[in-house]
Amino acid sequence: MQSNNINFENSIGPWMGKTVKIVEYYLQEGFQNANLDLTKEQMIVLKKLSEEDGLSQNKLARLTFRDKSSLARLLAKMELKKYIYRKQSEEDKRTNEVFITKEGASVFRKTRPVIQKIIDIMERDITKEEKELMIKILKKVQFNFTAKAVSL
Repeated sequence: MQSNNINFENSIGPWMGKTVKIVEYYLQEGFQNANLDLTKEQMIVLKKLSEEDGLSQNKLARLTFRDKSSLARLLAKMELKKYIYRKQSEEDKRTNEVFITKEGASVFRKTRPVIQKIIDIMERDITKEEKELMIKILKKVQFNFTAKAVSL
């Protein structure tokens, strides 16, 4: 007979969740201290667009793991801040392409020292081997959810 007690605290889930929340908190605090009017989600969009400008909204949603409607709301806020602009695709009029503006690129560049400081804090007293092992384990966890059919 299987026990009804789930040892949740000794599973990796809550530890990953707590760690993500801590990192997000300090990242947001770092942006505020650097006078950057930016959220983590907006920074991720700027990062993706700095790597490949003119992404379709659908592709950007996939790359940022967001649903289409929440991405549309996020992009609308970013347009108001003049970080991005959207343009209808010439090839497919049903598709919007998203572009980073000079202001958006400038703000993204200013995030680099904040992000580096967060990385330095996060990786303090962690050896190169421990870091590599942690990345390997996290990739396995991601694979378990993405590459195999997950049935809940």
